[in-house]
Amino acid sequence: MPDDTLIHDPDGGMPRLLEIMRRLRDPQSGCPWDIEQDFESIAPYTIEEAYEVADAIARSDWADLEGELGDLLLQTVYHTQMGSEAGHFTFESVVKSISDKMVARHPHVFGDESREKSAEQQVADWEKIKAVERAGKAQARTLDGVAMGMPALTRAVKLQKRAARVGFDWPDTSHVIDKIVEEAAELIEAREKLTQKEVEEEFGDLMFVVANLARHLDIDPEAALRATNAKFTRRFEGVEDALQAKGKQPADSDLAEMDALWDAVKHAEKGC
Repeated sequence: MPDDTLIHDPDGGMPRLLEIMRRLRDPQSGCPWDIEQDFESIAPYTIEEAYEVADAIARSDWADLEGELGDLLLQTVYHTQMGSEAGHFTFESVVKSISDKMVARHPHVFGDESREKSAEQQVADWEKIKAVERAGKAQARTLDGVAMGMPALTRAVKLQKRAARVGFDWPDTSHVIDKIVEEAAELIEAREKLTQKEVEEEFGDLMFVVANLARHLDIDPEAALRATNAKFTRRFEGVEDALQAKGKQPADSDLAEMDALWDAVKHAEKGC
């Protein structure tokens, strides 16, 4: 029988969690579901947990955040256990890699560079260091290394920032807004004359330029859209509450009535 002392030690810390995951993945005595998983099957859970961390932060729910951070940490442990089994890397090598990276990227803290520099200069220095790192990975092109798996709006901004570093950028927001108008007109024309695939392409172009406007306005488009999603949810629930007070459901209503209730909820929120 395996020794479960560490498994059941509430003060076992990181070694306890690593041992729990090792045991879950044990081919002989582990959990069948955990044993069957691989990097591809676990990756969606990793992304989901990161979003749940962001959601807890947005709600300022610190108790929930504690739990969500644990869930996210478990994802790292899961991937490193699978990496260890395949001989790719270990938890310890991952910790060493990120520690070395942080030390190398902060010479003004851990080296002999001066801390007396602006935030803008620190960002510029950071980008130079990352460029050297990418060169070491044979990532010679400007857009190399921008992860494919990140949310599309976030990746659009990352791509645009990279291009802007080499001068491929509009000088001010007026040019971006003009481009939005142009892309919107092309989308309308595509809707009337082109195939669904071509309409989708034009819609993507419009979204890309909107993301660019967010970048020029120093707005995180993902965060802005999440906030709008939350606002829409809150206001639509207000519409449902108003209908319920009348003994009705949305299916019993029509657009005119719900739109009027929507305006009432919006005005109440704004204190009008």
